[in-house]
Amino acid sequence: MYAVIVTGGKQYRVRKGESLRVERLAADEGAKVEFDKVLMVGEGEDVKFGAPFVEGGKVSAKVKAHGRGRKIKVVKFKRRKNYLRTQGHRQDYTEVEITSISGGGRAKSTSAAADKETAPAKETKAPEPKTAKPKEAKPKEAKPKEAKPKEAKPKEAKPKEAKPKEAKPKEAKPKEAKPKETKPKATKPKATKTKAAKEES
Repeated sequence: MYAVIVTGGKQYRVRKGESLRVERLAADEGAKVEFDKVLMVGEGEDVKFGAPFVEGGKVSAKVKAHGRGRKIKVVKFKRRKNYLRTQGHRQDYTEVEITSISGGGRAKSTSAAADKETAPAKETKAPEPKTAKPKEAKPKEAKPKEAKPKEAKPKEAKPKEAKPKEAKPKEAKPKEAKPKETKPKATKPKATKTKAAKEES
């Protein structure tokens, strides 16, 4: 017989006499533990499924030892930031040995279906067909509508008076030519050295 149990957020398929490692349990070495969250119990073609757990299902086990798993390295790295962090981790575990498996009663999921199969079928009477009575159609009298002639009112078109635009003549102003004044160039007198100055030098 085998069973599927849930412990530590994980599912395990176990048989009697097997030993397996599960997440750390709060129990001493040599103590007995029971797993009541059984998803499935089966042996050959006889399989019971739970919804979600098998009703009355139970798996008993014996604690063999506690330990820690192999070390794994956790690395945090950011490039171009001079950032590198390393850390080691070892996960705790508990090693147990399965001693017995009990399937309990019928599973919740199969009990409802089995009850429906075993319950005697009720005799149902076929409903008698109803005959529809034909309705007499009454002819409707159509009343002629009196059409009222509409009086068309002629619209009076008002002529638009065109106002002539008065063109204003532009007055041309004669430009007065201003004579350019010529300034006489000032001539600087040339300094002439006298003979006495030349002799002194």
